[in-house]
Amino acid sequence: MKRQVVSILLLLTMGLVLAEACQLDVSLLNQDPYPAVQGDYVKLVFQIDGVANTECKQVSFELLEKYPLIFDAGQQRRFTIDSGTYTGSNYQDFFMATYKVRVNADALDGPNPIEVRYNYGVGSTQTKEFDIEVEDVRAEFEIFISEYNVETKEATLDILNIGTHDIEALTLVILEQEGLDVMGSNTNIVGDLDSNEDTSADFKAEMATGTYNILMRYSDTNGERRTTEMSFDFDEEQFKAEKTGSGIWTKLLWVIVIGAIGWFGWKKWKKKKK
Repeated sequence: MKRQVVSILLLLTMGLVLAEACQLDVSLLNQDPYPAVQGDYVKLVFQIDGVANTECKQVSFELLEKYPLIFDAGQQRRFTIDSGTYTGSNYQDFFMATYKVRVNADALDGPNPIEVRYNYGVGSTQTKEFDIEVEDVRAEFEIFISEYNVETKEATLDILNIGTHDIEALTLVILEQEGLDVMGSNTNIVGDLDSNEDTSADFKAEMATGTYNILMRYSDTNGERRTTEMSFDFDEEQFKAEKTGSGIWTKLLWVIVIGAIGWFGWKKWKKKKK
């Protein structure tokens, strides 16, 4: 008797569902990890409600491969289910589509839009947009010339990591450009640089006053190799003035030393004469 009652209730429920027009509701159920990391994988779980209604006929669901998402070769992108089917062991009236995709290494920090497309009924198609949260692990730098010897052409470039993430294997490449003539290698391996720490790189170059570009290559916290182009200003007169000032003090010191030697020599000669 109980089985008959359950069967009748089930048939009545199905009848009500069949009487309704197809109405699907898609939601982004989960993102793991949250936030996602640039260049790394993220797991996305979507839930499609309303697939129990046979009016939806065959339902297909697809996550579109658009920035910032990257699919691996051969990865399943579309899921298909016949409506009117209760899924899972608990006879759920929804379907879940799970993806594991990679986030573009240059994805922006914060919310990034992604898009899904689903088909149902006879030729009905809809798209819907969601946001995934991404954490920017790229480094930020400040660079400037701290020392330059106008005679030897030896220069020191100071580098400060002003970003919130540590970096590894920092390499500087001085680009070929007008007004700057590098003597020797144009590449300088600096090494690791933690957040809010500074380091320096030495090189030798003939430089005129101007603005120069340099490539900074490093590995982020995810092991992704990145390249960013920076620029620094150089004022030759500033370092000439420093050299001139240093020269004046050097000459003055020699005058004092020679004067002192002369004075002591005169005193000794005068004493001897007496």
